Amino acid sequence: MTIENTEKKKERAVLAGLSAASMDEHERSTDISMDELAALVETAGGEAVAMLIQNRPTPDPRSFIGDGKVRELKELIEANECTLAVFDNELSPSQMRVLGEDLGVKVLDRSGLILDIFAQRAQTREGQLQVELAQYKYLLPRLTGMWTHLVRQTASGGSSPIGTRGPGETQLETDRRHIRRKIQKLEEELAAVRKVRSTQRRRREKNAMPVVCLVGYTNAGKSTLLNCLTGSDIPANDRLFDTLDTTTRRLRIDETQEVLLSDTVGFIRKLPTHLIEAFKATLEELSYADVLIHVIDISNPEWEEQARVVDELVRQLGAESTPCIRVFNKCDAYIGILPHGDDIVCMSARSGEGAAALVQKLSDMLSKGKRRVTLRIPYSMGSLIDTLNREAAVLSIEYTDEGIEAEAIVPPAVFGRVREFIPGYTEEKEEWED
Repeated sequence: MTIENTEKKKERAVLAGLSAASMDEHERSTDISMDELAALVETAGGEAVAMLIQNRPTPDPRSFIGDGKVRELKELIEANECTLAVFDNELSPSQMRVLGEDLGVKVLDRSGLILDIFAQRAQTREGQLQVELAQYKYLLPRLTGMWTHLVRQTASGGSSPIGTRGPGETQLETDRRHIRRKIQKLEEELAAVRKVRSTQRRRREKNAMPVVCLVGYTNAGKSTLLNCLTGSDIPANDRLFDTLDTTTRRLRIDETQEVLLSDTVGFIRKLPTHLIEAFKATLEELSYADVLIHVIDISNPEWEEQARVVDELVRQLGAESTPCIRVFNKCDAYIGILPHGDDIVCMSARSGEGAAALVQKLSDMLSKGKRRVTLRIPYSMGSLIDTLNREAAVLSIEYTDEGIEAEAIVPPAVFGRVREFIPGYTEEKEEWED
């Protein structure tokens, strides 16, 4: 009796990339970007068994890498028994069709591979909606190559396959219409998600609960840092795009202040534009955050380029002016001079080294300009309590015969309105007033 091995066999993939002088530098394939592509294939459940980089002045309009390299790629596929070819660059619909025909295997570009990973990993309804929207936007311009077996139908008839003649639509046109309807429906559902998020955000603002967002390159250690700071047990694995759905936890940073700490999807170079657009319902939290914590894997030799990619995507999302702490993570695995500066913390999220310094810096940043005050407010000015509840952090409140006694942490704008109700408070004089 033999025991059948039910373990799913990994799909074998050959990787291809192009470095052309006419491309922007960040779009060119390098050894490092190809290694990252191999990691993406592994994350998707496949195995990268061979790799090829082509150098030429410009991309070939037909086959992207040129006919000679296509033949070389086909030999690699046959020699390694591959069923998949993955390109590090974004392919046009026609190039993808031509390569599929010439290579005789399924062809994916980096964008298609990332979308596949996202489709596997999204857990919440929101995340699934976002992935589905991105997939349809990716698919729409690529439909033409999927229906090359059909001749475009004309109103006057003509030479068309049996069953496709007449005044009606081609399958291609029908599919396009269907996908556009799906895109519209998904965008409406995501708009509803944004509405819910907006309501939640207003509630947080009312409760004076600052929001701190973790951002960073994929696999930089954001989830590990969230666990380290909050004592959570969110899965934090050493693989790309392990976190897709936003996770939020409370974090007490001092005796008077709590924050909401949110983990976000990891960024990556060459991230498809439509994917950024689809995930704005999640990533828009960045533009409303009080502080960003940019987690950088300093043990990665490409950390400077990775940090640049994150900074650029943060700018695209409209959060470039948000105060930011740069956390250089995995410092225990780094040999060399560590970065230093006012808004920099070096730490190891895995061991907890440097966590206290980060919390202190976060507390200092959020407390800038704020004051802890004790107030005695007459009942005739009771509306100030609404102001405190809306714009400050109220620690305690008591109603007495003499008035309302409250203790609160107030920002500068509120302090100016309540300072006259601080018992014994006298205005500090400027030097010229003496």
